[in-house]
Amino acid sequence: MKATYKTQGTCSTTIELDIEDNVVKEVFFWGGCSGNLQGIARLVRGMKVADVIEKLEGVRCGNRSTSCPDQLCRALHEMGY
Repeated sequence: MKATYKTQGTCSTTIELDIEDNVVKEVFFWGGCSGNLQGIARLVRGMKVADVIEKLEGVRCGNRSTSCPDQLCRALHEMGY
């Protein structure tokens, strides 16, 4: 399943996801601090969705109320995970 999620309150503007059999196949973050986001995308590639949510949900970025990893989890929840 492929989906696009518009983020809120982060440096990234959009997250594109490709999930197959409850495993993250690809993640692309558009906008923002690309080096860190590329690292997160590499980290979660191949992980089970439940593991991604467990590790990254609620992660904050500085003084912001949310972060790109947290928004990734929100996107996964919106996809029904």
